[in-house]
Amino acid sequence: MTKNYRAKRPLLLWLALALIVILADQFTKTLILGQFQYGDSRFVTGFFNLVRAHNTGAAFSFLAGAGGWQRWFFVGLGAVATVFIIVMLRKHGEQTLFATALSLIMGGAIGNVVDRLLHGYVVDFLQFHWAGWYFPSFNVADSAITLGAILLIWDELRRVRKGP
Repeated sequence: MTKNYRAKRPLLLWLALALIVILADQFTKTLILGQFQYGDSRFVTGFFNLVRAHNTGAAFSFLAGAGGWQRWFFVGLGAVATVFIIVMLRKHGEQTLFATALSLIMGGAIGNVVDRLLHGYVVDFLQFHWAGWYFPSFNVADSAITLGAILLIWDELRRVRKGP
């Protein structure tokens, strides 16, 4: 095995993880788009529904009513984040927890960018609720981004505890 191949292997591994997130996200969204009309909701449990919602904004519908420019802003932001994450993965691909976190975030960001490019909005379908309170609907990409952020925090806390 050449040194060059070994140096690229971690990056390919992390890109593969991001690709798995993208594929899972797009597959589940395709199922929802094929089975649900906009606004449909199906009861699953006493605290969980499957729904079809469209989000033209970011997390918690931030900027959803901004008039359309936000679509391209979030596409651009996703592209910039992807380039930055690839650079970080190339530099720190041997740091498993850090690279896993970045790969999840990148996969989720790209999954939502694909929606914005294809539909002009992000397809959300997971809805949790309790006693009349409903958490905003989200999707697999959002879950990957959230898990990646949690792992980044955990990685940083571990790094701080170790000290210099």
